[in-house]
Amino acid sequence: MDPAAPDDRRRRRVLIAATAAGLALLILVGVGIYGLVRGPAAPTDPRPPSERPSTTAPPVTPDSTPGNELEPLRQNLGPEAFARAVATALFTWDTTAGHTPSDYAQVLADAAHGSEADAFVGDVRAYLPTTETWAQLRQYATRQFLTIDEMFVPEGWETAVDQAAPGQIPAGAIAYTIEGTRHRDGTWGTTPVEASRPVAFTVFLVCTPPTPGRGAASGSCEVLRLSELDNPLR
Repeated sequence: MDPAAPDDRRRRRVLIAATAAGLALLILVGVGIYGLVRGPAAPTDPRPPSERPSTTAPPVTPDSTPGNELEPLRQNLGPEAFARAVATALFTWDTTAGHTPSDYAQVLADAAHGSEADAFVGDVRAYLPTTETWAQLRQYATRQFLTIDEMFVPEGWETAVDQAAPGQIPAGAIAYTIEGTRHRDGTWGTTPVEASRPVAFTVFLVCTPPTPGRGAASGSCEVLRLSELDNPLR
């Protein structure tokens, strides 16, 4: 896919900065054609209080090695592979790598569909730690990643497509519900610690078909929205 126009990227970066300063997340019931329910709870540590690290641990200095840049999302992978890439980017971060939650959000925002970009950024921020939580997690060199167990087009999406009025759903739109496990690891003092929990969510995207004779790589995808975490479309 051709790089976004400078004005588009500048607008998205301004949007990320504004969101990082504090976005008032509203509970949206039945957003457009997607029927999403937004308003997830703030990220929490899955371990019981007795097993959580003490906040008195010595701070960890982030790695600010030059050239340690986040890779952009490839948007010419095809619908299923692109949805998998979005899910991986959404859950993969490292507090010691010299990046902020806004940096990770920016990677996803750069692959957003124009008409839903503002709302999608709000979806992304709900999945990432707040600035305050990030600072706490960084004390323990916390990293996070996702393993995907199952990925499928939900029946609810197929029903929505069947019942939609002509032109109501964008051409090339599709939804994938993803079920997997969120993993976190870090260091408590000198002791390695880790925690994991199951997660489920839905990625809504829109893709243009490949150009005949140019192969699958000529098509491209953009993200429309994300469902609330653990409240996927079934």
